[in-house]
Amino acid sequence: MSASRPDRPLTISMVAGEASGDHLGAALVREIKRIEPATRFFGIGGPAMISEGFVSEVDMERLSVNGFLDPLMRLPELIRLLILVRDKVIASNAACFVGIDFNVFNLLLAGILHRRGIKTVHYVSPSVWAWRRRRLSRIAKNIDLMLTLYPHETELYEQHDIDVAFVGHPMADEIACEDDEPDSPTDANKAKARTQLDIGQEDRVVAILPGSRAREVSYSGRDFLQTAEYLSSQVDRFVIPAANGRRKLQLESMLGEYPALAGKIQLVEGRSRSVMTAADLVMVNSGTATLEALLLRRPMIMSYRLGAFTYAIVSRLVTTKWFALPNILAGQNLVPEFIQQDADPRRMAAAVIKLLQAPTHRDLLDEFARIHRQLRTNKAPGREAARAVLRLCGVGI
Repeated sequence: MSASRPDRPLTISMVAGEASGDHLGAALVREIKRIEPATRFFGIGGPAMISEGFVSEVDMERLSVNGFLDPLMRLPELIRLLILVRDKVIASNAACFVGIDFNVFNLLLAGILHRRGIKTVHYVSPSVWAWRRRRLSRIAKNIDLMLTLYPHETELYEQHDIDVAFVGHPMADEIACEDDEPDSPTDANKAKARTQLDIGQEDRVVAILPGSRAREVSYSGRDFLQTAEYLSSQVDRFVIPAANGRRKLQLESMLGEYPALAGKIQLVEGRSRSVMTAADLVMVNSGTATLEALLLRRPMIMSYRLGAFTYAIVSRLVTTKWFALPNILAGQNLVPEFIQQDADPRRMAAAVIKLLQAPTHRDLLDEFARIHRQLRTNKAPGREAARAVLRLCGVGI
């Protein structure tokens, strides 16, 4: 460990636009501070990053957008936020800028800063292997370092002479890689989680994760809740971990539309990992939550719905066969997917019943364990990313 700037603290700017990026950013801040304790961090982040000493210039929720129309409608505010961060990064003489996911905003900002001579990092590869590969030329011009969570992503960047580092997925290191059968009655983690959530040990429990954005919850949340109505005679408890206080209020309002679920729904704020651990099965929106369910060895179904106009555009651009991360990583259909018009609650309920009635999930769980091992770095979460960022900033390690 050596400080490269003895005259002043190292300064790093970051922008995270949603909850998953906030958690990645928090681990990155923590590990950089472990190596370079005096480092200053600022930009836009959420509560997890702030708890590590990050200074967020605005509430991260102001960046919350979904689909294509929503960003267009919010364009003036997003431009104001981009200019705000741009000016502060330039004025601070930051050693580098780290954009954490939130690709359109962060890649645009990175391009502006890169032209000003500021080193740029993008943490979490855009799905260029799935759609819009032409973005690679723009990434090559604007990004000094790409940090990937999955090993299969590095080859494409190397082919385009883009500096890339596979740093592993922090959740794969945070969650123990156990080979025991997680839905066994002797599963100590499940029993502990149920005790913490005041759930009966013998109850049949389904977790519902409708997403962290308002529009995701509005669309997919209703699909899941209607599915829960069809399952109400076969499931003792549905537990929903709201991503934050705003989503909890939104879900509380929505639950009034489903009186048949009265007494069956338990709504909590946060604690998504405990909720999934306590569950026998998970109904989940797309994204990082599908990976977390895999790492926790929980059978799942995945559903996702966009506005009709947005989906019409996206469906013509996507080239990948699957949407759920477990399916993409496995290269096969491990998790039932219900996308857009296929997100029919009756069909989703039938898939849940089929999974709940399976006597074991040995083959499925073995494949989940194989993927888990592939994603592990056996390092503290964020440590490989921190070392790569510091090397780019000129800090000897």
